[in-house]
Amino acid sequence: MTARWLPAASALLALALTLALAAVALALGGYPPIEAFGALVRGALGSPSAILSITLVRTVPLLLTGLAVALAFRAGVWNIGAEGQFYAGAVAAVWMGLQVGGWPVWIAVPSVLLAASVAGAAWAAIPALMKLRLGVGEVITTLLLNFVAIDLSAWLVHGPLQEPRGVFPQSESIAEVAQLPLLIPGTRLHVGFALALVLAVVLAFVMRSTRAGFFVRAVGASPDAARVAGRVRVARVVGAAFLVSGALAGLAGGVEVAGVTYALYEDLSPGHGYTAIAVALLAGLHPIGVVGTAFLFGVLEGGASSMQRIAGVPAAWVNGIQALVILSVLVVDRVVRHGWVAGGRDG
Repeated sequence: MTARWLPAASALLALALTLALAAVALALGGYPPIEAFGALVRGALGSPSAILSITLVRTVPLLLTGLAVALAFRAGVWNIGAEGQFYAGAVAAVWMGLQVGGWPVWIAVPSVLLAASVAGAAWAAIPALMKLRLGVGEVITTLLLNFVAIDLSAWLVHGPLQEPRGVFPQSESIAEVAQLPLLIPGTRLHVGFALALVLAVVLAFVMRSTRAGFFVRAVGASPDAARVAGRVRVARVVGAAFLVSGALAGLAGGVEVAGVTYALYEDLSPGHGYTAIAVALLAGLHPIGVVGTAFLFGVLEGGASSMQRIAGVPAAWVNGIQALVILSVLVVDRVVRHGWVAGGRDG
């Protein structure tokens, strides 16, 4: 097997292993696997409405946060903080969305999304500076900042940003001109989906065909080699990758607010930033692959309620399946790469 097809082979094997393990777990739990999987697929893909208004809508934040994680990981930056950056972007989007009531829509919408991106980048700048200036590992700092962002947003919807009546733990709805237009009338699919697809293509092009993308790949492969052989400014590349990753995750929060919820809620995210890690790993950190894996996880989330309603399987099982994906990716990637390397040496 050539190195070119290695990520695809790993993804397919990981999916097969996940299905097998999930089927065994469901059977042991007393749930018929075929009926459960069938209910999940019907709920997510059983009709045009389910696909457009449920599955693809749920795919958008997973796609944007998946791109954020994929970029960071390719640069050797272990950004586990996409969840916190998502919340930072959502807070900024709501704040900006409440200010633009009298603005034209062609200014209001970009302003909301820009505010979300800047907030996500700013939230990522904290662990980036700690890593580059103080040598503090980003895994711990980004993870801890997730909790800070979640608690901060919870405080805001109970305090400064709470809706005027002070009854519900949520903000006031953003201005109508700040809401994303629908991509297909009669559905819930908004233009954020098209924006996410465009960003995936752009990021794929940058990573493959530009000098900046080469620097990111080189630093991710070996910072010392990139510094010595390529004369790459490693700190600058790491910092830039960190900030762009945070901006993408923040944009995900802004798109979710402007396209779906129109307000900030407590527990706005069901864990998009964490699921994004599985999305990115299953895609082999390739931006175009992230489109497919984000859709796969969108199917899982979109069909969870149907699986619960039809097959009686608790929706929490979907979280277990997502965890199995991560474990399967790690195991299969290790085995496939080891086998490929060993085969190459033997040949």
